[in-house]
Amino acid sequence: MKYHEDFFKQFVQFINTADETLAQQLISPEAKFYVPGQSEPLRGPNGYLTIIGMMRSGFSDIQWTLEEMVSEEDKAAIWFTMRGTHDGTFYGIPPTGKSIKVQAMNFYRLALNQIIEEYGQPDLLSLLQQIGAVPKF
Repeated sequence: MKYHEDFFKQFVQFINTADETLAQQLISPEAKFYVPGQSEPLRGPNGYLTIIGMMRSGFSDIQWTLEEMVSEEDKAAIWFTMRGTHDGTFYGIPPTGKSIKVQAMNFYRLALNQIIEEYGQPDLLSLLQQIGAVPKF
């Protein structure tokens, strides 16, 4: 659907800039974000900005590229590639200066032109391997 394409182009702009105005526009105050390692979902625009802040604290130049999207009605599945430099502490791992390229598969539900739910599934194992925190198999 054209609606989803345009919406997620703006969403990628939001996650790549952490623009608070776009956060308010694109994220419902009631939204829930399920993140690996968190027992409770983060909520609303501030919750999403927290996710972005956590990633930027370890990778200040991180950028997401939308690789592919499948959408139907109020749902979308999106394959992203994240790229950045490990220049800050991430999951307790001090900066290594290493570049990362990590895939993520996220699932969204939309209502009234806003995200109301996301299940984020980044390839954390690959990320941790690329910064030397976990041995490669």
